[in-house]
Amino acid sequence: MFIHVHYFLTLLKDGQAEKHVDKLFKTIRVVTVAPFMGFLVLTIIYLANPAAFSYSLIQYLLAILFITVLPLLAYPLQPFIPKFKERGRTGQRDLAIITAFLGYIGGLITVICGRVSSGLWLIYLTYFISGLSIFVSSKILKIKASGHACGIAGPIVLLVYFFGPIGLLGLPVLFLAFYASIKMKRHSVSEFISGSLISLVGLVISMGIISLL
Repeated sequence: MFIHVHYFLTLLKDGQAEKHVDKLFKTIRVVTVAPFMGFLVLTIIYLANPAAFSYSLIQYLLAILFITVLPLLAYPLQPFIPKFKERGRTGQRDLAIITAFLGYIGGLITVICGRVSSGLWLIYLTYFISGLSIFVSSKILKIKASGHACGIAGPIVLLVYFFGPIGLLGLPVLFLAFYASIKMKRHSVSEFISGSLISLVGLVISMGIISLL
């Protein structure tokens, strides 16, 4: 134990500890981006409650396509689209909002055109309403709500919906991302909280819509 403490103090003295902490924060933010979190929650729901996907592997794979793959396209595509490339991280964020929203629309089209479970309707509606809210907030109302926070909180509220309080076990991930985002100055406290609340509101609205169908 003394050796580990001594090693940490040496790193701190050399300014290396701060670099390691920054790297840790960056890693946390990367692994908690909305598409990855979406993949995780879809997989958990499919494995634990396949009825939500009408026991269909195809529906599960389509959900991965619309909620994970299409939103992720923003990152490899940005360098090839001048309008977004020239604006750095802001351009990347805006392109990610667009590709994610297109994915959510694609998901809604599949459930509208096919016969699927109410659970799958709820998943796509929650993502669609949350994505639309982030877009309206950022681009029309000019109120910056954290899409990153929304992309983490959304899967957590879905887990709570499908599995009850045990879904709250995902909260530590949200807290870690919150801490990393604040420390890296990527979001303010209000931006992160508002982004998280958007996903909760999206779920509630989706439940209301489904109850009317």
